[in-house]
Amino acid sequence: MPHIHLDYSPNLATRLEIPALCRVLADAAAATGVFPVAGIRVRAVPAAYVHIADGNPDHAYLDLSVRLRGGRDLATRQAATQAIFNALESFCAPVMANSSLMLSMEMRDIDPDLSPKASSIRDYLPKDMQ
Repeated sequence: MPHIHLDYSPNLATRLEIPALCRVLADAAAATGVFPVAGIRVRAVPAAYVHIADGNPDHAYLDLSVRLRGGRDLATRQAATQAIFNALESFCAPVMANSSLMLSMEMRDIDPDLSPKASSIRDYLPKDMQ
């Protein structure tokens, strides 16, 4: 874990390099030391339809959702949230300086009793990333 999901307005894809942002967020999550690299998943999906604020089609948004397996204390989650949001905000700063963009983030726990997992990814990662 974590699952990092980006939901964004489609007009943002012409302003931001979304694949690069995915990498930045994965790196930020790994750099916290809270999440093992083998568990980090980042995905980005443009919304099919949006209406933002007054409906101006130039407005854009990006909502970052982080789901993680329960069990980490609040201070750890707060520090990880801030580190990941800082990376997001820094990456988006040039766009925010020149256009209308709303950023938001939420981190929430997944109940481990209700979230079975299976993975062979660790079998294919270098030993130092497991």
